[in-house]
Amino acid sequence: MMLTPLEWEALSLSLRVSGVAVAAILLPGLGMAYVLARFDFPGKTLLDGIVHLPLVLPPVVVGYLLLVSLGRQGTLGQWLHETLGVSLPFTWQGAALAGAVMAFPLLVRAVRLSLESVDRKLEEAARTLGASRWKTFLTVTLPLILPGILTGGVLAFARSLSEFGATITFASNIPGETRTLPLALYSLVQTPGKEAAAARLCVISVIVALIALVASEWLARRARRRLEGRHA
Repeated sequence: MMLTPLEWEALSLSLRVSGVAVAAILLPGLGMAYVLARFDFPGKTLLDGIVHLPLVLPPVVVGYLLLVSLGRQGTLGQWLHETLGVSLPFTWQGAALAGAVMAFPLLVRAVRLSLESVDRKLEEAARTLGASRWKTFLTVTLPLILPGILTGGVLAFARSLSEFGATITFASNIPGETRTLPLALYSLVQTPGKEAAAARLCVISVIVALIALVASEWLARRARRRLEGRHA
């Protein structure tokens, strides 16, 4: 199926936005998952709730909060604009930020589950042999949780790819700038006589999402096999 210019524009923008979103949250998500999995401290339950809040809040609310805080009239947004000349609302970078916020809990959850399944005795053995906490994490923990990181990363990518409510609220629906696949589909649905084009875009969205999910499973299985072969 050959893509029309509209479809290619929406698809390429979606892939760029989702890729940037995942790249932006990968290290913070890994760090947050480690903190939640390995440390007990006052306020941990509250922090856990804040991290997972985008999963239960309506996406439009998340987009509105981003707009209020990062818009030019918001405290942080005004500082960014006046100090760094950065304005995120109504840009593709803003769309990436909206996708990143919505996808962040999925990445944290997947990595945290992997961390909690790691045998702590392996880490303790490495520490006993003189490895620092950082070296233990890089040489023991990180390889063990790699399948979880891959799964979380691809799930976060797929979630960002499908984001609609937060994106349209914070970044709007600007052709060629912020009109990702879901927004392009919404525009076509709202336009009389565009039912066939909307159906095509729907099929493209389903195919891309399926590819992402299959890739997630394949990468996780491959990482597990490598890990099992290394310890065989």
